[in-house]
Amino acid sequence: MGGLLEGKACVVTGSGSGLGRACALLFASEGARVVVSDIAADAGRETVESIERHGAEASFVACDVTDDRQVAALFGAVAERHGRLDVSVHNAGVLLADDVGPVETPLETWDRVMAINLTGVFLSCRHAIPRLLDSGGGVIVNMASISSFVGAANPQIAYTTSKGGVLALTREVAVTYARSGVRANALCPGPTRTPLFDQLLGDAERIENRLEHIPLNRFGEPNEIAKAALFLASDLSSYVTGAALLVDGGLSAAYLTHGP
Repeated sequence: MGGLLEGKACVVTGSGSGLGRACALLFASEGARVVVSDIAADAGRETVESIERHGAEASFVACDVTDDRQVAALFGAVAERHGRLDVSVHNAGVLLADDVGPVETPLETWDRVMAINLTGVFLSCRHAIPRLLDSGGGVIVNMASISSFVGAANPQIAYTTSKGGVLALTREVAVTYARSGVRANALCPGPTRTPLFDQLLGDAERIENRLEHIPLNRFGEPNEIAKAALFLASDLSSYVTGAALLVDGGLSAAYLTHGP
């Protein structure tokens, strides 16, 4: 019996580590032919090697998602290798330590976060959509965030704004291409244990500030977010488009969870 993505050609940007790597590994285990993409070549190749060790198929294409030509080349390479594109997961993103409040955040930090988190998703959609249409339809999963809906416990103005933009972009794409066989949805994780997350929230006070707002009283794990991405990427969600799937341990549902 095949997996949920058996034989499908899938791209996952930013899959050298964290959520992207978890998605690539899970998709491959469900039968997908995964194209791993990341600006960090060594990390991307490590993801490919991990997939291949489990007997699945994967390849790597280096790509800076802020560069239109590189993004075009990425999707061109997918078409050349597999002859089609079925699923495109736009996960590449960044959260910078000096991205704080609107007064304090340096302009160059704002510009960099927007270029990667929002323009990168736009460019990925721009070049994925024609390939999906050529394949008779397919799925886009854009990585948004709980921050698309609520302000952060620790200010991160550029990140929060960029992820709100991803949500709006996803809805527009979904409506525009729904009758052409392309579904587009936004995946919105809450705080999740990735290397970047651990690095930025390393001190106990910042960690506790986040934890006390989460009803499940723990952070998510990358594989838990990847399972939600698999749902959106597969036919299990065949009647879902233009949606935002929150996977946040109940954070967005909570008014106050601290205390009895």
